[in-house]
Formats: sequence, structure tokens, C-alpha cells
Amino acid sequence: MFNRKVTRRSMLAGTAAAAISMPFVRPSWAAPTQLRALMWEAYVLPDVITKFEEENNVKFVGTFFDGNSEAYNKLRVGGAKEFDLVQADGFWPQLYFREGLIRAVDYAALSNSGNYLPEFHAEKFKVLSDPVSGAKIGYPFCWGAYGITYDANVVAPEKTETIQCMFNADLSGRLATSARFEENIALVALLVTEQMGTRNSERPDGKPFNPYVLTDAELDGVQKLLIEQKGLLLTRYQDNPTLFQLLQSGAVVAATEFAQVFRQLLTSKDGAPIGDFRHALKMKEGGLGWVDTWLVTSGVADGAHLDLCNSFINEMISPAIMKRIGEVAGCSATIDLRAISSEEERKLYLMDRSSEIADLFMFDQPSSPEKWERIWSNVQAA
Repeated sequence: MFNRKVTRRSMLAGTAAAAISMPFVRPSWAAPTQLRALMWEAYVLPDVITKFEEENNVKFVGTFFDGNSEAYNKLRVGGAKEFDLVQADGFWPQLYFREGLIRAVDYAALSNSGNYLPEFHAEKFKVLSDPVSGAKIGYPFCWGAYGITYDANVVAPEKTETIQCMFNADLSGRLATSARFEENIALVALLVTEQMGTRNSERPDGKPFNPYVLTDAELDGVQKLLIEQKGLLLTRYQDNPTLFQLLQSGAVVAATEFAQVFRQLLTSKDGAPIGDFRHALKMKEGGLGWVDTWLVTSGVADGAHLDLCNSFINEMISPAIMKRIGEVAGCSATIDLRAISSEEERKLYLMDRSSEIADLFMFDQPSSPEKWERIWSNVQAA
């Protein structure tokens, strides 16, 4: 068994709104409706929540989770009745919809859905459509990728055009990856399947290639490469502050991460020398992407409560609020913020690179969690 899994949101050290550790308190004279959300804590803005409560006579009750698996398990045990809203990323919403945990949504009910970047328009972003019925099942919120942040003064940009960069013997002892086993395996799977030439062969599930659905032979190749990589790594970091220090000091010159440290490096104000840091989203073998979404549970019936859920999501995806959330959580927004952003902000939050999301493989549930965990155990023990 593993210790508590390192997750993308758990790496947002110091950025989450920790002030919300319990439901918001309302005046005793009011008898507000509750709006119950199962979500990532990093996306909470206390003043925004309080304002929404006051304007709508509602008590917001936030329950927080670290990863999709935890949220999924909570929803399966009566959660669709215990929660009104839930967040998820990648292909997880499709799983929720198949199992009747969330309901279909209507983009026309949200005025701010008209502000989505082209890649996230309802008709174009198919990840949030049910493959069987075609129903829309959620609203995109923030996006990003598990790419390579590197110091271009040391690592030539063309070297980062391939995942092989993270296996470059010339950089031995100056490379780092996160301690997240799922993304380590899936990213290396892109390299292994490219090398094996198995991408276009018949896949185990009969569907198009997905780095989270691998054959035993491919998983064996992934394990071999991950073991080889161990000798090249300085560390598998546990949190963003650690990686920031390693990159800032020059101890590490290339690392896989979610661009959050990349942003911190570009905005560091402590006066320390900062290198020419850049971030590669997609390599020639492919890349891993995520899109966090707002979902409405199947426990919400048509009527006033659904209207309240829609009103809340509409507020959360408004340009001004999305800009603040991006700054707090260190991620890119699915809403077009370029008109209210500086050139520096456009570069920092990849606002002109959102088209790259279309070519990334979305985070997904491993087809065999037991096999993946066994591979990671073998890599750690090697």
C-alpha cells in the first residue's frame, strides 16, 4: 500500500484558501438553503463565496478532496444526494455520467459560457460530452498540462521537443520528476509506445490509443525505462516549493510539472538570479493535459436549486473571478481573459497557447490500478 498519494492540488502549497475549513456561518435570523460542493480547496476564494451567500441567502458548504479517485468514491457512497456540485478533471466526468452520479447541463443557462476560449466551446470540447447521448455533462474551468519546465540557458529548447529530454545522460543528476506515479507512468508510456510502434495497433479496449490503457508488454517497457531514469534524477519532488528551490538554484535544469513552478520562477521577487525558464506543453511523442470542470450531481432536480447551482457556476467562471482563481491556484483559465490581461500575464498563464490542449491526452483512470501500483512499487524498490 502507498502513503497518501501526492496530487496536483496538494502541490499548491501556500495557494489554497485554507480559511474555509468548515461551512460558512450565516446570521441566526436567516434560514438559508445549503449549496454543497465537493471540490479542490485551491479554487476557493472566501470573499467571493461570502458575497454569493449574502446575495442568494445560501450557506456554502465546501468538502475538499485531493484527487479524482477520492471524489469518485465519495460520490458512489450516496454522494449524489449529499452534494450538489462536484469538480473533476480529464475523462472522469464521463465516468461519473455513465454511473448516474451527475446530470446533463445546459450551457445556455450560463451567460458567462459565452466567454470560453474557442477550444472549450460546448460544441468543440468533446471531453465534456457523453459519447453515447451527446449530452453536455460539465463546464470547463481551468486547464494545464504535465509538461517540462527547463532553463533554456542550460537546456537547448529543441531538446525538450521530446520526452527523451528526461532521459538525457548529459543532464544526469540535474533532472527531477514529481512523486505522482500515475503521471510518471502515463508520460513515459507515450515514449515507450512510440518506440515500440504500438500506438496504431489494436488497443486492449478497442478504442483509440490512451496512455492510461496499456498492454502488459507496454507496462513492462514503462517499468524498465522508469528504473533506468532513477539513476539520472536528482529527486522525485513532493511539493512545488521544493522544485522551485531546485530550479532557482540551478541544481535542477529540467523537470516535469504543471507549469505552476514555471510561473513562480517568472514572477520571483526575491532578487535571486533567475534563468531563462520556459515550459514545454507537448512533446513529439505527445503530452498529458487536464481540464478541471464543474459538474452538477444527479441529486439536483430541475427548479430553484438547479438555478442556484447554475448561478454559482456562472459566477465562478466570470472573467474577473477566473482571473483571480488563476492567480491564486497558479493555473490557466478556460475563459478568455486576454482583454483584461497584460502581455506578461498572457505569457505567464499560457493564454495564447490554449489551442495546444487539443493535442494532449487527458488525465484518466488507469485501466488497471493494481498493475500500475505494482509497477511503481517495483520502480521504487529498484
